Amino acid sequence: MFDKLKKLIGRHKMETEVKEMSINGVVYVPKSDVLEKSETVDGMKYVIVRTYSAGVFAGYLESRNGREVVMKKARRIWYWDGAASLSQLATEGTSKPENCKFPCEVSRIELFEVVEILDVTKKSEKSLKAVSVWKK
Repeated sequence: MFDKLKKLIGRHKMETEVKEMSINGVVYVPKSDVLEKSETVDGMKYVIVRTYSAGVFAGYLESRNGREVVMKKARRIWYWDGAASLSQLATEGTSKPENCKFPCEVSRIELFEVVEILDVTKKSEKSLKAVSVWKK
């Protein structure tokens, strides 16, 4: 629908781009503006977990029991750049992967004193997984 509108609008000079439209009370946005959740692997979803004292991790959530979490294929997010917060990192990923410091992936980790669990979008998951392994 937006492509058809762009073709029609393209014939006339417009000062602004159409970001959404309303038809019969329903608001429509371009598909590119929709933040899709990452897909699950073996029933596990890709998340970012922040703990009280162990730091931040990105990986697959295997289980949760109160404030205890088990993750698979997890990487510690030791330092990130290109996102203002973990919320932005979870939704948009990093715009500066070369500045991020994510050590190698571990096959399994148990985390205690979990403070928050953020769902990650497909876009962010791809961005986080593309960050080179940081090591000394």
